[in-house]
Amino acid sequence: MSAPYVSLAGIAKRWNGQLGVEGISLDIEEGSFVALLGPSGCGKSTTLRLLAGLELPDEGTIHIDGRDVTTSAASDRNLSMVFQSYALFPHLSVAENVVFGLKVRRVPKAERQKKMARALEITGLTGLEARKPAELSGGQRQRVALARAIIAGQRLCLMDEPLSNLDAKLRNAVRKDIKKLQRDLGITVVYVTHDQTEAMSMADKVVLMKEGRIQQIGSPDDLYNRPANTFVAEFVGAPPMALMPSAQVPGFGSDHTLGLRAEHVRMVPRGEGRLACTVSEVEFLGSETLISLDCDAASGLSVLLPGLRMMSEGEHVDVTFDDKDLHRFDPSGQRIG
Repeated sequence: MSAPYVSLAGIAKRWNGQLGVEGISLDIEEGSFVALLGPSGCGKSTTLRLLAGLELPDEGTIHIDGRDVTTSAASDRNLSMVFQSYALFPHLSVAENVVFGLKVRRVPKAERQKKMARALEITGLTGLEARKPAELSGGQRQRVALARAIIAGQRLCLMDEPLSNLDAKLRNAVRKDIKKLQRDLGITVVYVTHDQTEAMSMADKVVLMKEGRIQQIGSPDDLYNRPANTFVAEFVGAPPMALMPSAQVPGFGSDHTLGLRAEHVRMVPRGEGRLACTVSEVEFLGSETLISLDCDAASGLSVLLPGLRMMSEGEHVDVTFDDKDLHRFDPSGQRIG
């Protein structure tokens, strides 16, 4: 088995005794798309900065392409970066922004022009070479930043929340662009986001973090269908997984916690369900309706029904589910089985 292209082993970073990240160990295969996901302050951007060489770890090692870069400068790590803020020079044109790095490295003009034309074509910016950043939309500015990363020709690209300044429609479009670019160019991408939709739709591997530590590493399917603990269960998925004490569910008498996804909950006639609830909110989503429920036995319980379903808040309903669809967690919140 070949060695991973990027490897972080036992990485820790603290500031004045305050935890940044702790015990970060992660292997990244070449050509993969890895998302660092988690709430604000969980350490995902710190992890990216450590990988980039913008911060140095207090403990642990970092290897890129078989080379120990733990204490190497960012410029010696053979990687490119795309930031949330675009980081474009406002006084330079699109073309000048894209080739700036090549110019600094004294790449011959003919080669610069050839690489620029290719990068602009890939990112859909051909024809906008003479425009200044102020004359571009947010999506176009982010594409300039992507073109600049592409033209650098590095096999590893780090992206720090690159879409957070865009509106929802643009985020969706540029998200597809980034994934297509990564696939077409065969580059390795490490992508920081707090948006689970971005992580789940783009990444081959998702690294979910909380309070400076990794909670689970796996495919989007793993995190959704086999959450390692109750934090993962509640963070991943919209709506999140409902959790309930097992003693509250008829047929279960232990001190475990049970988890249940909305798509596995069914409404049944009164008196025939496993739980009695009241409707707290009804949200029409287009192809289906999300009905949020108040239930003494469960927190966050909801049910997805096809099409438009009209129900009144406060209406009493019974719900049921199959035991095979229940996720089990021990008293510490860790997955069982």
